[in-house]
Amino acid sequence: MTQTAIPYIFMRGGTSRGPYFRRSDLPEDLETLADVLAAALGAGQAINIDGIGGGTAVTTKVAMLSVSEDDWADIDYFFAQVSVEEKLVDFKPTCGNILSGVAPAAIEMGLFKPQGDETEIRIRAVNTGARVIARVQTPGGELAYEGDAEIAGVPGQSAPVQLSFMGVVGSATGAFLPTGNLRETVQGIDLTCMDVAMPMVIAQATEFGLTGYESAEELDANRDFFDRMEAVRIEAGKLMGMGDVSKSVTPKFGLFAPAKEGGTIAVRYCMPWKTHPTMAVTGAQCMASCALTPGTVADGLLDRPDASPAEVILEHASGKIDVLVEFSHNGGFNVNSAGLVRTARKLADGHVYVPESVWNGS
Repeated sequence: MTQTAIPYIFMRGGTSRGPYFRRSDLPEDLETLADVLAAALGAGQAINIDGIGGGTAVTTKVAMLSVSEDDWADIDYFFAQVSVEEKLVDFKPTCGNILSGVAPAAIEMGLFKPQGDETEIRIRAVNTGARVIARVQTPGGELAYEGDAEIAGVPGQSAPVQLSFMGVVGSATGAFLPTGNLRETVQGIDLTCMDVAMPMVIAQATEFGLTGYESAEELDANRDFFDRMEAVRIEAGKLMGMGDVSKSVTPKFGLFAPAKEGGTIAVRYCMPWKTHPTMAVTGAQCMASCALTPGTVADGLLDRPDASPAEVILEHASGKIDVLVEFSHNGGFNVNSAGLVRTARKLADGHVYVPESVWNGS
């Protein structure tokens, strides 16, 4: 039986990696789309041997791009998180690391033309409605990947991709504090439930008998922690108005501890069923915002800066990530925007193939 060929660009975006497609090259209905993406990445097997996934949650991510019909945006970015060991695809969240590759991929695909030595592209994250301004280097009108920017978790240096996230509050739930409170107690665990770029449930590491400085591998091996955390996450998800989240990757789960490497605060980020080897861009915005907000579980772990914008340096499992948060105190703590610098690189392009029995291309 023949196979269906689908054009794609394979890119590293931040500390994630995956295929970038034109949305028009894929099926419209989400059920068929999920089947196609699961087949393309080889979902349902630990190392994704029958697809182009990389056997980890950060290498089974998909970006789908199109020229935006939104008056504000240039490019629409539709994200999919494909499961590694199950044939599941989640269209609820977005991904800031994969978003790092959206502007260069849009230029590569001919969806947007470079504008001078630096190109600004306005991106709408379809999944959440978030608006992001990306600035990429295009000297002489040519897209550049080489440069001197470094990010933890990626070897070497690359051209910077500057991301400014606008309207990040309530990305999924519509509220900065989805439960209406700065803190909740769930199954004896003191939590903050917050929605800034990514809905999250955040606790101090000591609540779980952890230091907060464990490696990603050490946390992944601690199944007692993950079992307890998952039970807390599911209950917190209901409190956040997100319904049954047992099969959803959102809300994510985060841990706080005092900084010990000169940063602002130490963090660990769960995806949620494995520890992120570095730090998600969206999660970084939420955890930085939580760290800055008086009354949250971050109280007592840091010296909060008073002036806006504030640089928050998160110490994660593989290094550090800087988040620049603009905030105000009008009737309470308000997050206005968050900015980060990431990098991206085109790795390959061509066609990925799926069985015609999954989709015949029509």
